[in-house]
Amino acid sequence: MTAAALARAVILVWGWRRTALAFGAGALAAFAMPPFGAFPVLAISLPVLVWLVDGAAAAGGGWRTLFAAARTGWWFGFGYHLAGLWWIGAAFLVEADRFAWLLPVAVTLLPAGLALFTAIGTLVARLLWRPGARRILALAFGLTIAELLRGTVLTGFPWNLYGYALTQYPWLAQGAAYVGVYGLTLLTVILFASPAVLGDEDLSPTRRFAVPAGAVLSLMCLALVGGWRLSGAETGTVPGVKLRIVQPDIPQDQRFRPEARDEILARYAQLSDKPTSPERSGIRDVTHVIWPESAFPFFLIWDREALARIADLVPPGVTLITGAARPEEPLPGRREPRVFNSAYVIDHEGTISQTYDKVHLVPFGEYLPFQDQLEAMGLEALTRQRGGFSAGDRRRTLPIPAAPPAGILICYEVVFPGAVTAADRRPQWLINVTNDAWFGMTPGPYQHLHQTAVRALEEGLPMVRAANNGVSAVIDPYGRILRSLPLGARDVLDSDLPRALPPTVFSRAGHVPLAVVLGGILMILLRKGRQRIIQST
Repeated sequence: MTAAALARAVILVWGWRRTALAFGAGALAAFAMPPFGAFPVLAISLPVLVWLVDGAAAAGGGWRTLFAAARTGWWFGFGYHLAGLWWIGAAFLVEADRFAWLLPVAVTLLPAGLALFTAIGTLVARLLWRPGARRILALAFGLTIAELLRGTVLTGFPWNLYGYALTQYPWLAQGAAYVGVYGLTLLTVILFASPAVLGDEDLSPTRRFAVPAGAVLSLMCLALVGGWRLSGAETGTVPGVKLRIVQPDIPQDQRFRPEARDEILARYAQLSDKPTSPERSGIRDVTHVIWPESAFPFFLIWDREALARIADLVPPGVTLITGAARPEEPLPGRREPRVFNSAYVIDHEGTISQTYDKVHLVPFGEYLPFQDQLEAMGLEALTRQRGGFSAGDRRRTLPIPAAPPAGILICYEVVFPGAVTAADRRPQWLINVTNDAWFGMTPGPYQHLHQTAVRALEEGLPMVRAANNGVSAVIDPYGRILRSLPLGARDVLDSDLPRALPPTVFSRAGHVPLAVVLGGILMILLRKGRQRIIQST
C-alpha cells in the first residue's frame, strides 16, 4: 500500500474504527517514553493523527469539523495517557482494603482528564489547518500549547511530555539546555508528524519527500549540536564533598505504622554506616548523608529520642539531609496542626539547622481538592494525613555545611520545567528526595528518574536523588546518570558531587525562546488571512 493510499484510508475511516484508530495511535505513542524509549513509533502515531484530523472535515464543516477534530484528539490522548500512566493504580493497592475500589476510577479518570488537553490541541490545530506541510506546523503549535496548559492548569501535571521522547539519548537531549523540554515537544511533533506529507497526492514527489527528509536532517543537526556540547563535558567534582545516598527500600504500608519506628530507624542507621570500600568504611568517611522523602512514620521534630539517636549516628563534620513530615503548632480556632511534607538539614548534634517545605503538592495524594466536601463523603488523601499536607510558600536555596548551597525538590516537584530553583538565588546543586515505593516495579519510577535527569540538564546543575526503593542516582549537569542503584535494591550509593555549569540558556531565558518560535509559527499560519482559515475548516 502506498503512502497516499494509506493516508486516504485513514482520512476516510469513520465510526468506531476512527475511535479505535485514534486510541491505538495514542497508545502506541506511549512507547516513545521511558523505560521503552522507542521514539521512532511517533513516526507512525503522529502521521495517523494528522490524517485523522484531515478527515474531520467530513463531519460537515464549521463547528462539526472542529468537534470531530477535538474528539479525535481526546481519543488519541486517552490512549496515550492510559498506556503511559496505568502504573498509578499501584498506589491504590498499598492499602487495598481502603483504596482498591478506587483503582479503576483513578486509572481511567486521570487519562480521561489529561486527554482533554490533547482535544484542545487538535481543536486549535484544526482552526489553523492549512494544506501541505503547514498543517504539520498547525498540529505542533496546537499540541505544544496543549502541553503547556497541561503543565499549568489545576496545579499542572506535565508528565510524559512529548519532548521526553528525544531526551533519552544524550546527544539528542542537549537541546533541552537551550529550549527546555517544552521546546523539544514542539520539535518532536514537527519531526515525527512530517511523514504524513508523504500521503499528499496533490504535491509533487519532490515536495512530498522534501519535508520528511528535512525532518531527518534536523534530527541529525540536533544530534550534532548535542555531540558538540558533550565533547567538552568534563565538569570535575566539588573538593571535599563525599556523598552517601541511602535507599532503604521500606515497604510503603510499613511507613504508615508508628510501631515500625525502631525498625525503620535501625535500618537507616545500619545502611548509613555500611562499609562500601576501603576508602569508605562507614559514615565517618563521608561528609553528607541523604535519606529519602518522608523517612519516618512519626514527626521527627517532636521525637527527642529519635533526634538523639541521629546525633549518636552522625559524627562531627557529617551532615544529614532527610525528608520528614513537619507539624506546626495549631492555628487559633483549629484543633489539628498544619503539616508540611518537608526536608531537614541536621547536624551531628541532632539539631535541625535548615528546613524546606514542599511547595507543589500532589492532588489526591497529599491533599484533597474540595477537602471538606470529599472528607465528609469518607474520602481521604493516600498519605492518610488528616486534612492533607499544607504547601510551603516558595522555593529556597539552602546553605549546606561544607558543601555548595542546594535546592531541595521533594518527589513530584522535580517534574515542572523551569520551576525547580529559587528566584532569588541560584543553587549549585539540586537534591531530589522521593518515595516511589507507591508504584512498585512499574515504569513509573523510571519515568520519574528520567524527568529528574532532564531538570538537571535544563538548569545546568548536578542532581542528587535519594529514593526509598529507587531509583537513587547521581546525575551530572548534562543530564547523564553517573551512578545509580537498581529499583528495589536496599543499599547505599557513594559518590563525589559534580560541579555545576554556568547558567544555561534555558535557566536564564525560560520559555521565552519557545514563545518567540510559537509566535512565528502562528504568523506563518495566519499569513493568508483569517477568512481563508475559517473556510478551510
